[in-house]
Amino acid sequence: MSDACEREQRSENCASPKSASGTSTSMTLASTALESQTTTTTTAHNTAVGQQQPMASGSATVPASAAGRPQQQQQQLRLNDSDMRELCEIKQLLWGDSVREDVFTRWSQGFEFSDVEPSALVQKQGGPCAVIAPVQAYLLKRIIMDRPGIQLIDVSVLELLYCERVCHLNFHLSLPFLVQLPREECESLLIRALCNILKNCRAHRYKIVTLQRRAATKERRLTPPSVISTTNTSSITTNPAAAAATSDDATVEAAIEAEEEAAAATATGIDASATNAAATDDDGTTLVTRLQLNLMLTPDEFHDRLHTVHFDHITDVARFYMQNYSQLSHTYGVLLFMYSVFLTKGTEQVNADISDTSEPLIHSTYGYGAQSLINLMLTGRAVAHVWDNEQDVGGLKLRGICEQSDIGFITLMEQMRYCTVGSFFKNPRFPVWVMASDTHLTVLFSNEKRLVSPETPSETGRRVFKSYDPEGNNFISSTLLRDVLATLHLVSEPGYVSLMQKRLDPENLGIILLNAFMDEFYPLERRSTPDTFELMHYNGIPGSNDNNKVRYYCGSAILLEGDLKSICTSNPMVTCLQTKWPNIEINWHDAHMPSLN
Repeated sequence: MSDACEREQRSENCASPKSASGTSTSMTLASTALESQTTTTTTAHNTAVGQQQPMASGSATVPASAAGRPQQQQQQLRLNDSDMRELCEIKQLLWGDSVREDVFTRWSQGFEFSDVEPSALVQKQGGPCAVIAPVQAYLLKRIIMDRPGIQLIDVSVLELLYCERVCHLNFHLSLPFLVQLPREECESLLIRALCNILKNCRAHRYKIVTLQRRAATKERRLTPPSVISTTNTSSITTNPAAAAATSDDATVEAAIEAEEEAAAATATGIDASATNAAATDDDGTTLVTRLQLNLMLTPDEFHDRLHTVHFDHITDVARFYMQNYSQLSHTYGVLLFMYSVFLTKGTEQVNADISDTSEPLIHSTYGYGAQSLINLMLTGRAVAHVWDNEQDVGGLKLRGICEQSDIGFITLMEQMRYCTVGSFFKNPRFPVWVMASDTHLTVLFSNEKRLVSPETPSETGRRVFKSYDPEGNNFISSTLLRDVLATLHLVSEPGYVSLMQKRLDPENLGIILLNAFMDEFYPLERRSTPDTFELMHYNGIPGSNDNNKVRYYCGSAILLEGDLKSICTSNPMVTCLQTKWPNIEINWHDAHMPSLN
């Protein structure tokens, strides 16, 4: 596990600047670290879905030489046409022939952190968990990598829990895990998580989708702008362009103009989500007014305003997001990042992964994401299944997960026999799993690295045996013994197999029990997984959390002896956990049972 962390840190060192210490913010240090590297050529491409736009010039475009400029401009134009075509195809893949406005509205949100858990993302409505949960999982992976010694719960909290149970004292605990992380560091972790997901696409160029500036006359305000006045000018940037605003309408218009000017200064083509205005009173006091412009676009308006920016290196993507963080936090941050992943992967490759594109990846009625969308965010491949490698179903080769993933996946649907999750997903490189119910995605994680340590020979034997026991009966037909032995690279000669069949099935019942198999071939079984460990759970929907505040919940897990498991149909959380650890029991701290929905 430690080797995997070290390799990951070396491969992403340039795109993963260290956290700040003292009074310096991690975002500043991250920017400094990235700026210190050799500046690479970045080409900006502006693409509008629905109509072709002329190429926009800006500081992001750096020609290689004056003599080669005409050839480069032709290449940019050709790439621009390609992006426009692919964005149209992505729209069709995601939404189908038409985009339902209510579903689109539920997906229209930025990456926003919880007030009480700085590193926990908030999901405002049902639907975008197909993007938000994987992003949260990769964010937690970054924390586990960068803070290997972090504790889920400290001794003082355990003492309080002991008093609550033994002395019947009543405590309402807010776990201290990660609450010390400053907001700036969490934003930096988010950017690194997004870059990690983009790197998984294994593309030679990163194509980031942005939103073009345009006059706000076609936009519909969901709520009136809220005007907040303050005399603290140290943390809010003033904008004199809107200083003359006196009435509500004039203030809104001035703020829109200021938004346009601020965006034009950066030449990135991104809508700002908040604009500041300043006015000076007679006594010289500076009045700072921040206007929260909650503006909403129709689906057609949104897609007409899509533009792209291309980068050759992931470090440039990280720098772009750090300099334009509103790209992630404004109303369409989640959608724009999802489009960026699809465009970076390429529609041709996505179509090849999906195979069947007859159904949209976002459900037209309920708005939830398909398994192909979830797999693309987790692994960089948009395959539709969660088993290992390929399976032959009725003569069709159906592709699943082809290698061990950084982030795992377990689902309640497996217990219901709707699917089979393979070992690559159940045993990821890092102790972080996305958990799926029938309606929602959440995240399970731990700092216990032994949960994902390499398999021991006995664990490999157990896993292979169970792969021939899809019903979970803990026995196989005796005729399958030769296949099991061959898969495990054990002796599989016919004479030896016949002898073992008689030894393992002395009553000639035609079955071989798992325990008998393990006792024969792995008599000194040792488990790499610890018997007890801490687990944490995240659910991004406020209504599924205590007091409607998104935070992490901690539980103490224990693995019981034997292979028998209890079926807890009334406890979906335990039922889902048992698809990974069949004999697990868990006690959640603070008397709160986390929800999968």
